Amino acid sequence: MLVDASEVQALLGDPRLVLLDVRWRLDVPDGRPAYREGHLPSGVYVDLERELAGPASAAGGRHPLPDPAALQAAARRWGVRSDSVVVAYDDLGGMSAARAWWLLRDAGVDVRVLDGGLAAWRRAGLPLETGDATPEPGDVLLHPGALPVIDADAAAAFRGTLLDARAGERYRGEVEPVDPRAGHIPGAVSAPTAGNLDADGRFLPPEALRERFHSLGVDLDGPVAAYCGSGITASHELLALAVAGVDGALYPGSWSAWSSDPGRPAATGPLP
Repeated sequence: MLVDASEVQALLGDPRLVLLDVRWRLDVPDGRPAYREGHLPSGVYVDLERELAGPASAAGGRHPLPDPAALQAAARRWGVRSDSVVVAYDDLGGMSAARAWWLLRDAGVDVRVLDGGLAAWRRAGLPLETGDATPEPGDVLLHPGALPVIDADAAAAFRGTLLDARAGERYRGEVEPVDPRAGHIPGAVSAPTAGNLDADGRFLPPEALRERFHSLGVDLDGPVAAYCGSGITASHELLALAVAGVDGALYPGSWSAWSSDPGRPAATGPLP
């Protein structure tokens, strides 16, 4: 699921390599200016808001899954072909790159995330390019539906461990900066995505991740699903689970959709 900077460097110049720069954060959703200031050689900017999500709605949440045809068109703009070696990265510990990883993996594309992201590349003293990269259009055919998803009803009755990937203060209902109500889905366990990473922003080793999830009460052989604010960092949780050898389901609408429905209950405090 992961690749390190030296492995990507060794692939530079390989025409099969497609580097996806998924620069995005909740407070700075447009990552293109930062991308233009410096990105991996040949890396193409991916607009998370417009290419990795569909239009926002109360029912679908702030970042619903994109239309399959639109995602395929975007992937072809990025230069993805049937034989491409795809690597996604960001400057946020993989929090946004994981969204591209999940969507492309769900559609049958073999894709990796650069462990440690842009920071790891810079620490290794590797080169950056400026401006925009314009790849030759690809011809990939996407077939979404390979990975499990759940909806609000399934989240409400989930028979397994439902993980809330948001920061602890949002889970507890102490703050809510963007969504209609504070709190969490009753029964969900707090598992902030920051806990998946080490001090350098790299993913913990598989055994350490397994221990982390086990300590949170996850049955590593049972059903597990994840949500967050709008389905972005939940993908990071699922990537961490995958690194640990655990398959999990995504609730795409996440808290943004759940909290928009007045008929859905909200729990607060540190307990599920």
